[in-house]
Amino acid sequence: MNRLPSRIGFVVCALWLALAGPGFRSAVAEPARLPVAAPGEVGIVAERLAPIDGLITAAIEKGDMPGCVLAIGRHGKLALLKAYGLRQVEPEPIEMTVDTVFDLASLTKPIATATSVMLLIQDGKIGLHDPVAKYIPEFAANGKEAITVFHLLTHQGGLIPDNSLKDYADGPEKAWQRIYALGVKTKPGERFVYTDVGFLVLGELVRRVSGLPVNEFARERIYRPLGMNETDYLPGDDLCRRAAPTERRNEKWMQGEVHDPRAYALDGVAGHAGLFSTAADLAVYAQMMLGRGEYGGVKVLDEKTFDLMTAEYAVPGGFRGLGWDKRSGYSSNRGRSFSPRAFGHGGFTGTVIWIDPEQDLFLIFLSNRLHPDGEGSVNSLAGRIGAIAAAAIDGPAKSSGGESPGRGSVLTGIDVLQRDGFRLLEGRRVGLITNQTGINRDGVSTVRLLHEAKNTTLVALFSPEHGLEGKLDISRIGDTQDDKTGLHVFSLYGETRRPTAEMLKDIDTLVFDIQDIGARFYTYISTMGYAMEAAAEHGLRFVVLDRPNPIGGVKVEGPVLDAGRESFVACHRLPVRHGMTVGELARLFRAELGLKLDLEVVRVEGWQRGEYFDETGLEWVNPSPNMRSLTEAILYPGVGLLETTNLSVGRGTPTPFELFGAPWIDRQKMADVLNALNLPGVRFEPIEFIPDASVFEGKRCQGVRIQLVDRDAFQAVRTGLEIARQLRLLYPDAWEAEKYDRLLGNRQVLDALLAGKTVAEIEILYQPELDAFLKRRAEHLLYQE
Repeated sequence: MNRLPSRIGFVVCALWLALAGPGFRSAVAEPARLPVAAPGEVGIVAERLAPIDGLITAAIEKGDMPGCVLAIGRHGKLALLKAYGLRQVEPEPIEMTVDTVFDLASLTKPIATATSVMLLIQDGKIGLHDPVAKYIPEFAANGKEAITVFHLLTHQGGLIPDNSLKDYADGPEKAWQRIYALGVKTKPGERFVYTDVGFLVLGELVRRVSGLPVNEFARERIYRPLGMNETDYLPGDDLCRRAAPTERRNEKWMQGEVHDPRAYALDGVAGHAGLFSTAADLAVYAQMMLGRGEYGGVKVLDEKTFDLMTAEYAVPGGFRGLGWDKRSGYSSNRGRSFSPRAFGHGGFTGTVIWIDPEQDLFLIFLSNRLHPDGEGSVNSLAGRIGAIAAAAIDGPAKSSGGESPGRGSVLTGIDVLQRDGFRLLEGRRVGLITNQTGINRDGVSTVRLLHEAKNTTLVALFSPEHGLEGKLDISRIGDTQDDKTGLHVFSLYGETRRPTAEMLKDIDTLVFDIQDIGARFYTYISTMGYAMEAAAEHGLRFVVLDRPNPIGGVKVEGPVLDAGRESFVACHRLPVRHGMTVGELARLFRAELGLKLDLEVVRVEGWQRGEYFDETGLEWVNPSPNMRSLTEAILYPGVGLLETTNLSVGRGTPTPFELFGAPWIDRQKMADVLNALNLPGVRFEPIEFIPDASVFEGKRCQGVRIQLVDRDAFQAVRTGLEIARQLRLLYPDAWEAEKYDRLLGNRQVLDALLAGKTVAEIEILYQPELDAFLKRRAEHLLYQE
């Protein structure tokens, strides 16, 4: 649902001169500004940055954020500083400007707290591998005596991610007593668990050692020397007026007031959150880091300290710097073509910074994605923009890994058919099975292309679930007529789900062109399978215009459908995530169903199996009303399994399949137990929501939002099974677990779940059939990794 005007306003930055003085000034330094240069002056091909505007526009129109400010810098200059969309939606719209002040959320961790800790290490006042309790004796309580400064900087201290908000109800003094009294979940160094608690303690460590609160220490040692006069905790009136609001607290908009509830309870100053800044100020910080600790003649960190802070430290499941992310389960906002030396971080409010010394490049992305209603998602968007920025560096056009430098690098089946003059269909009388996803790389519909083709005749159209335009979410759809061509549209989601002899009487070739999303129970592949059977029965040719599997064609996950349980939501014995394109599935169906069928697959060109949809350069079109983003498609094989039970999976909210809940769930407990599992590539945030459609329509639900932080590490079905297992353990009477089998389609797995088996034990049960499927699948694959 779009909440914002379609017009995307932006402000191009004014030309600034670098004003930082040549040395340290004890008074407040003049505001430092990086000089501005055209992209070509710093070795960036401007044309390769062009896709960024479209990506941001689409994200704003989708409601992922009201607006943002983007800065890209290289070789000591700003190549791009731009504002998009709105700073504020409610109570009245206000345009975003480049000088907007943002709540940086967890960017506080590296920029304020970790940099301050590194300065104290540089001063010889803290040892990196010293126990924290050496400086804060109370911290040693309940098994924490062995936790070191290094452990906290790399999130390996064994602490919980967040302590209860109730711990803060009696004021800061009591809150700290309760933090010190916390125990550990694992031994220090044993696991990587991203934790705000650890950085709360690091902020207090700065105060204990330096005698200054972390906000004052960072101001005096980092921001003030660099002339970063728009960066601070507790921003003053001028900065507050320019601040982007987030949500409401006590019926008042949080504008210049920290969003994080724990930082707020600690009077706005904490080691994990509370810092505010602008893109221009952060560009100065980023350039200081690219200068190995120095900018404008001001040395903040010496080179040894810089190297120590930004080195790559192996942690379970990835790599971190000291206070920085490198490559971990939280790296979905990292541009894929950044070098291994790159370091960065994201913030919950929608803020991202990445700095790449090898490419002398930085990216700053600042949004208030939570405004106005707590919704929004920007991590993958920031990662794609970063990938474009790195791929735009002059030289041979590099694959960004996250976004193609130019549109149209992948040709779908219809693109190939069109390029080849529709010769494959020459002289044929065609029935086209399609919907709104059937378009070429320029956005022209396959219906139009075949209708206007001179050497073939388009006779009739066939529509799947949700209709020809993909807008209907009802149980039965009748036949219609296409306004543009006048052709009859036969519904394959009405009285019949298979083409009948009457429908096919004037047709000699059926053509299928629909974008699948890669899960067994997404019904478009059933429509294809049923149509293939009808074509074989009536002696028709069947042509599949292939398309990429949007969630990649490598991962294959989940139990295989039980024999004899085929249905419209499970037309063949496939695992939950099949890892195939529709063309490959058509080859498999023909072979395993024994169909005597003249089948032709027009292959995709330029796609490799490991690529996600946003790496193709193709336009995303919602395949169905509730499949609104690639993130939702990635989550769907796991979360979608739950929707036949008495749970809301977000239908009737702006972000279906990115959350789930019910009136009987305890949101904090559910988030805590799922986060404690440390599932790869994903985190869980407690939320409340009221769906306006589907399950629990109009009722207040408690549940969790699923934050995809690393799609490569993420295992959709395993995550879905873990959610189901926890629902069974926590709510055995409330959750209707038997209904889980409707889409799961494997009774042995359901019985194991009901019996309390672990997911690891369940995976062992279905692995033999999954291995057998992989062998069945192999001979029908068309594309290389």
